[in-house]
Amino acid sequence: MSTNTVTLPGGVCHDLPDDLNLAIRGDETAQAAWLDITPLARNEFICWIDAAKQQKTRDRRVGRAVDELAQGKRRPCCWPGCPHRGEDSTGQKV
Repeated sequence: MSTNTVTLPGGVCHDLPDDLNLAIRGDETAQAAWLDITPLARNEFICWIDAAKQQKTRDRRVGRAVDELAQGKRRPCCWPGCPHRGEDSTGQKV
């Protein structure tokens, strides 16, 4: 699999940011994991990174996301979930 030709998808309600896209493309194992996880799981990683208030924190989270994906983790650790997802008529997150 060429890391330069595969289109990496975003999440449920978040597009894949350029910095995370570039970082994932730099690690074949992380890229394979990104393509294997669900759109909701991708959304959680993206939202967790986007929630950083400082660039230093964002950069650290991008690196950590790539490391965690390469280790086989499918969700970011210690993240309660994306607050941007809506709810259906029963109150369940969608």
